[in-house]
Formats: sequence, structure tokens, C-alpha cells
Amino acid sequence: MSRAAPRCLLIAALLVSSTGPGPLAAGSFNPSAAADVAFLDALTWGATPSAFAQLEAEGRARWLHGQLHPPAGTRLPPDAQAAIDALTPPGSLFERAQALDAQAKAFKDVQDPEARKAGQHAFQTALNTAARNAASAWVLRALYSPDQLRERLTWFWFNRFNVHQGKATLRAAVGDYLDTAIRPHALGRFRDLLMASLRHPAMLRYLDNADNAAGRINENYAREIMELHTMGVGSGYTQGDVEALARILTGIGIDLKPEDPKLRPEHAADFRRDGLFEFNPNRHDYSDKVFLSTAIQGRGWPEVEEAVDVIAHHPATATNISRALATYFLGQAPDDALVARLATIFTRTDGDIAAVMEALAREPSFAAERGGFKDPVRYVFSAVRMAYDQRVILNPGPVLGWLNRLGEGLFNRSTPDGYPLESAAWSGPGQLATRFEIARQIGSGSAGLFKPPAPDQPEQPAFPVLANGLYFAALSGTLSASTRAALAQAVSPQDWNTLYLASPEFMR
Repeated sequence: MSRAAPRCLLIAALLVSSTGPGPLAAGSFNPSAAADVAFLDALTWGATPSAFAQLEAEGRARWLHGQLHPPAGTRLPPDAQAAIDALTPPGSLFERAQALDAQAKAFKDVQDPEARKAGQHAFQTALNTAARNAASAWVLRALYSPDQLRERLTWFWFNRFNVHQGKATLRAAVGDYLDTAIRPHALGRFRDLLMASLRHPAMLRYLDNADNAAGRINENYAREIMELHTMGVGSGYTQGDVEALARILTGIGIDLKPEDPKLRPEHAADFRRDGLFEFNPNRHDYSDKVFLSTAIQGRGWPEVEEAVDVIAHHPATATNISRALATYFLGQAPDDALVARLATIFTRTDGDIAAVMEALAREPSFAAERGGFKDPVRYVFSAVRMAYDQRVILNPGPVLGWLNRLGEGLFNRSTPDGYPLESAAWSGPGQLATRFEIARQIGSGSAGLFKPPAPDQPEQPAFPVLANGLYFAALSGTLSASTRAALAQAVSPQDWNTLYLASPEFMR
């Protein structure tokens, strides 16, 4: 058989298997261990030997409890934490935004064209660096945090409350949005997550609520809150509800100035400010509103709190959020009965995300019925984790490049709907061909992942180890006959690694 034959066989198997799992091969392996790996893989960014050992030592119940209730801060290996610290900009978001604003203004009136061009280039470089560093830090947290479920949910919620780095100067704010508005609330109460997103300048700028004021209503954010963030399309809200919510949200915006604005005396006490976030009563519509059949008295910021309560506790929100969580973690559309059970728990626990996730993870079908393919982020992260386990990569750049090639770049979804959850969106022939090439890069060597940041330092030697103890103990027996046949034709460890990472089983 030629060296190209195993690749052709695997790609053919991928195309045939893109609509669901194929038959599993019979073999001598531990079914209980294989089931635990599937459970681990379903809740993390990918099973690894060390993560599997921890699960086996603690047992599913204790391990799951730890994932559902992690410490408030983030826990990382020292090397990963040091790398993230080096990528984290100093000062607060407010201070950084002020500095960028001053930098932009410094060359605005410069007469010399070359000097102005240089200033503009420096400004754009600063924004690009901020976004790239934020994405790199996200990669390191996803790969190495022991709180894997929180990291999976951080991606899920960011994608649901999506902002695009390409708008205005959001490249400087996306990292803070992720770290202060999304991750701390990923396993908390949904209402708190919704409010944290509402108060963050990244969301306010992306969906234009910073421009929403009495007499100059902008409905963008109000519409997307109901359509994408909470209730969902066709859930019963009307255009009148969109307009009412937009009026309720007037005055919520961003202020770069260090001094507070001059306020009208009758509403001065209603002013609120936290960093860049501002509720300016001068810009708020104080008229009474009716939102989702609830009469809301015009009284400033308390209107916002009341409206968030109404929408966060709406039955349609419970159903929509439960369906989205189940779709994401099951890899396929859940049945209505499961969604109803999860929505009941969402309502009973006042939107406790951890409680909903615990119920989902304890479903008999969870991790047993894997549908479709991993999305690109999960595929790339799981491949790197399996290849290197706890060894911390030095250069997240290749990972960011692979995600961009696969169409799911971090912070790169331009529309507010976020990347699709359905596996069918990621299983086309072009996607599979690109994945095979990425599998070859990861499986054949260090792929630039261990090149130190300093330009004068050589890349550290590294080689992926995929045929490890976890593979032989729990994964090898789950492979189909066609996958085993392809692996048997590998002519080198690099070949074997590539074929395994490109197999239908690893893609799911």
C-alpha cells in the first residue's frame, strides 16, 4: 500500500462519518475507562492522561462537583501563569482606554503626512497587540486550567454574548470583557452574567448602546438581548417590546473623561459610573414603559434592573438557554423532553448555570450519544492537549492561526449571533481537508508551539505523544475497523499521529 493510501482511507472515512458515529470495533479494552474518557472529553477541552488520572482518582461525582464549583480565582500551572502574566497589560481598562485615546488624538492634527501615517500605524499596532495577547492568554487558560468546565463555558457564553474585535477600538477591550464579564459568571446565575455583559463597554460599543439616548433611540442592543442573548426568535416578544427595552436602556454608555458630566439637578442622584461604564441620567428616557406586559415606571437605573429581572426570569429564556447548553455539550440538537427538564431546573434555581449543567451531565445519555463533529476550537484545543498534556506551549500563535484557517478565530465572529453550535456547520469537505493538514502539523513535530517569544532564542525540542497510556487503556478499543486499518499502515510515529488526529473518532 502506498504512503498516501492511509490518508485517502481516513479522509474517506471522515466524509462517510460526518453525519454520525460509525460502528465501533470489538477489542480488548476497558469499557468503564472508555466511558469515563467520553465523560471527561464531553466536559473539558479534551481528555489527557493527567486529567483522566485525576478523574479516576476522584470518581465522577467528586470530580464533577469540583468542576461545577471551582475557586473564584483561576488556577494554572506556574509556567502557564507566567506566560499569561507577560501577556496581561498593566493598569485598568479605563486607564488603557484613556492612553489609547490620547495616542489617537496625538497624531490627528499632525500636518506632516509621513508622521501622521506613522502615528496611525503605531496606534493600530497597539490595538492589534492587545487583541493578540488577549487571544493568546485565552488559549493558555483553555489548554491548562484545571477548571476545564468553566473554560468550556467561558467560550460558550462569550460566543453567545459575542462581540467582534474589528469594530472601533474593541481590540483593546475584548480581553477584559472575557476576563471580567464572562469568566467570573460562567457557572453562576444567568441574570448576573446578563447584567455583567450589559455593563461592559465592549458590548455597549459593539451593539451601539453607547449611542442610545432619549430622542436618539438605537434599538440594536435591545433587539439582540431578546433575539440572541435570552428569549430567542419567535418566543413572543414584539417590536413594541424592542422599542420599550431600547428606551429603558437609554443613558447606558461609555465615558472616557476623568471628570463626571454636568447633570441636571432633578436626576443627578441617578448617575452611576464604574470605570468606562456610565449611566447618564441626562441621556435617559424617563417616561413610563410597558415591557413584556410589565408596567415599568420611569425612574432611571432601577428600570434597567427591573427589565433584566423580567427577561432573565421569562420562561422563554429558561427554554432557550437550556436548549443552547444541551446542543453545545451534546454536539447535536437535544430532544424537547430534555430541554424541558433543564428549563425546569433553570427556573427553580433562579438561573443557576451550575445546577443546569449538573443535571445535563447526569443525564443517562450524556457523553454516550455524541453527535457530529467537534467545532474547530474544540478540535484544535483537544489535539494540542492530547499531544502535550501538561507541557505548556511557549507560542500560542500557531493555535490562533489554525483557528482562523478553520473559520472559528477567537474574537473574529463579525455578526452578533456568534459561531454556530450545530456540528453540520463544521463538517464540510473543505473543513476536513484543512483539519487533516492541521493534524499533520500537530502530529509531525512541535509546529512552532515551543518557540520562545524572544526572537533570538531557538525553538525548544518537542514531540507529540499520542500513543500514550490513555490511548492504549481507554481509546484504542473504541476505534472503527477502518481507522485501525489506516493506523496499521502508518510508516512513522509522525504518520500515526497525523492519522489518529484526523480519525472520525477524534473528530467527535
